[in-house]
Amino acid sequence: MPPAPKKRRRTPRQLLRGVRRRARRVAGRARRVFWRSLQLRVVTSTMVISIVVVAVLGVFLMQQIIRTTLETREIAAKSEAQADRNAVLGYLNQPAAEAAKQPVEPGQALQPAGSSPLSQATEALARRAGSASRYSVIIRNETLPGAFYGTTNIDPVSIPSRQRDELFKKEAGEDSTWYTPLYYKGQPEQPVPGMIIGTRLDSSYEIYHLVPLDKEERTLASVQQMIILVGAGLVLLLAAISSLVTRQVVTPVRLARQAAERLAAGRLDERLKVRGEDDLARLATSFNEMAANLALKIHQLEELSQVQRQFVSDVSHELRTPLTTVRMAADLLFDAREDFDPMAARSAELMQNQLNRFEAMLADLLEISRYDAGAADLDVDPVDVRDVVLRAVADSEALAERHSTRFDLRLPGEPCMAEMDSRRVERILRNLLFNAIEHGEGRDVVVSVAADRDAVAVAVRDHGVGLKPGEENLVFDRFWRADPSRARTIGGTGLGLAISREDAILHGGWLQAWGSHGEGSQFRLSLPRVAGAVLRGSPLPLVPPEVEMRRTWRGHVTPVLSPAAADGGRDAD
Repeated sequence: MPPAPKKRRRTPRQLLRGVRRRARRVAGRARRVFWRSLQLRVVTSTMVISIVVVAVLGVFLMQQIIRTTLETREIAAKSEAQADRNAVLGYLNQPAAEAAKQPVEPGQALQPAGSSPLSQATEALARRAGSASRYSVIIRNETLPGAFYGTTNIDPVSIPSRQRDELFKKEAGEDSTWYTPLYYKGQPEQPVPGMIIGTRLDSSYEIYHLVPLDKEERTLASVQQMIILVGAGLVLLLAAISSLVTRQVVTPVRLARQAAERLAAGRLDERLKVRGEDDLARLATSFNEMAANLALKIHQLEELSQVQRQFVSDVSHELRTPLTTVRMAADLLFDAREDFDPMAARSAELMQNQLNRFEAMLADLLEISRYDAGAADLDVDPVDVRDVVLRAVADSEALAERHSTRFDLRLPGEPCMAEMDSRRVERILRNLLFNAIEHGEGRDVVVSVAADRDAVAVAVRDHGVGLKPGEENLVFDRFWRADPSRARTIGGTGLGLAISREDAILHGGWLQAWGSHGEGSQFRLSLPRVAGAVLRGSPLPLVPPEVEMRRTWRGHVTPVLSPAAADGGRDAD
């Protein structure tokens, strides 16, 4: 057995492109779902607005709680600091206060032993502060750098030097408050959020109250979590409420949309259930009344159309018998016209011409009645489109000579084989050529043929008056004329292009028109090469290439005015 082929490993760039394509597809699906669902858009908008409002209110509320908590703690700490300062002043003002000014080595113990007034004051402050969780006190003397007295194991590095400098600039007895991390000996890497209240005494002593705020921080963190949870719950609750309320409105609208789609698909008995007496109920009532009136009008139009089709069919068939008799008599008179006097001979020729025109009109009416009855069918054979075009041009030569029109044939050198009903396609081309001669004002008519793998196309281009905007589809309506005041030089019923379009549709093809006022018009017939195949494109453009090129040139080139034109069009003397 041959070895199994190895799977080709994809490069990181290919993997990245694949991920991007999948992400774009997912984003595209999500975007389509979002814009197609009114309920989803309302719920999403409500959630976004709710999140913004709740976030703003939560931030504002949290700031107020933090400010209130810190202000309360600061007021209490300042009150205790004032009391401690008065106590220290009382101890320092004793007669033995001179003993406290003895030299102290830097780095002395936090709670030195002895009976000096400063030691007594430190011990008293320690008893007042209690545990370190309330606050700690550090007493320093600015004349003895490095010496301090403390009530706990608080590290003096907690006091920033910049804040000490600011304290020296203030008057004695004036407080300074700082928010800074507090450090304890033995725990240098675990600072505690805290607040420092510093005061300078008259006797060159500094008293610092270090208040830890770890409890307040934990309390505020709990409050913040609670606010976030309550805000998230509130947002979800608002989203659920908006979804419920929107559903009550969207569901009847969705039912109305589905009913309208079924009504448009032809189910004229579709109706909505009416519940209540609100606006949605009145909408359902109005929809039901509209559907009933529409069904009635459609039924009336169908009956009228059926009567009209039946009338056209019956009249067309009934006219065949008398027309045959009249044709036989007219042929006898036309053949013997040389024996008549000139007036009678001319009358015989006119009668012959009008009978030919009447037979053509009757043939068109019979053909359109067959299309209305759904009785038209195809006799498909593989033919060369070029031969069909040449036969149609040969049939139109006499009419073209009378209008001084010349045909410009642009046929490919290779055969253009396609499966089609050559009789019907030739009739389409004759109608297009007659129309081009009628409206071409004596200019050349260009006939182009092209083919590709799936389709063949024939384009008939005239250089006459052209079409006005919006008339590209009207030209295929029955009995429609572009300019009713214009005299017709070619007799007809006004059904030629309508029958041509029906023939093209019967082949599974397209018959399209383009026109521009003053630039002429072009009709393009596109047919599949294989009968029954789906037509996906045409080998020929609908807009003539020279017109498209001229429009592109005009869009990219700015006209340059002559000096006379730029001066208002006045000629120079």
